[in-house]
Amino acid sequence: MTNATNSQFDSLATLYEDMATWPFRRDIEIPSVLEAIGEVAGQDVLDFGCGDGTYSRMLKQRGARTVVGFDESEGMLQHARNRESKDRLGISFVSKLDPKLDRQFDLVLGVYVLPYASNRQALEQMCSSMKRLIRPGGRLVTLPVHPEYVADPAYYRPYGFSLTQNPPHEDGGAIELELFHSGYNGTVTAWYWSAASLNAALQTAGFEQIAHLNPLPKALVPIERAPELLRAYLSKPHAVILRCQ
Repeated sequence: MTNATNSQFDSLATLYEDMATWPFRRDIEIPSVLEAIGEVAGQDVLDFGCGDGTYSRMLKQRGARTVVGFDESEGMLQHARNRESKDRLGISFVSKLDPKLDRQFDLVLGVYVLPYASNRQALEQMCSSMKRLIRPGGRLVTLPVHPEYVADPAYYRPYGFSLTQNPPHEDGGAIELELFHSGYNGTVTAWYWSAASLNAALQTAGFEQIAHLNPLPKALVPIERAPELLRAYLSKPHAVILRCQ
């Protein structure tokens, strides 16, 4: 990511931590991601683009042996380190990927990192960077913007955000993501990648098995069991889970 891309997150750490409590994340995204990850007890995990450290903390609390959070945003990292100084879970937060970390992890998690690759070369480099960290037999779980997200910006407003892209679904095109919930407000720029582009970048990096999974935790199957507010999101989520080996 470029410095300009990184800097847009420096002031949003508190907002991102609060987002873990928003219904679509708390009740859909987070349990779906954890189910896609599976067992982490005794495993070594790198949280790629860890942001405020929400997932890093969850994975350590679920028994991961080693958790390293990586992010290039100093504002996000400072927030994560401040939490770690209080919680003392044993998580390391770094702003650079030392070559010594290559092939040292059973799992790399990358939540909302691929959408910040602003061109195809950056997308391929990000996928390669994540692949280098994974030891043989390990896996990657990552969340890009859903290739079939709803183009109407109003669709996701009940969940605290909107997506605006003109024209919609343009491969490699910029998306404005506006976040608003519980009195917070912030805007970041992301990039949309089609399923074909995502698969091609991951395959170029060396991933052979790539599964696309809509966020749908077991507790909300069938969808009719979900609170009415969440059903539209479950039908057309704005992000997709990619599970790769």
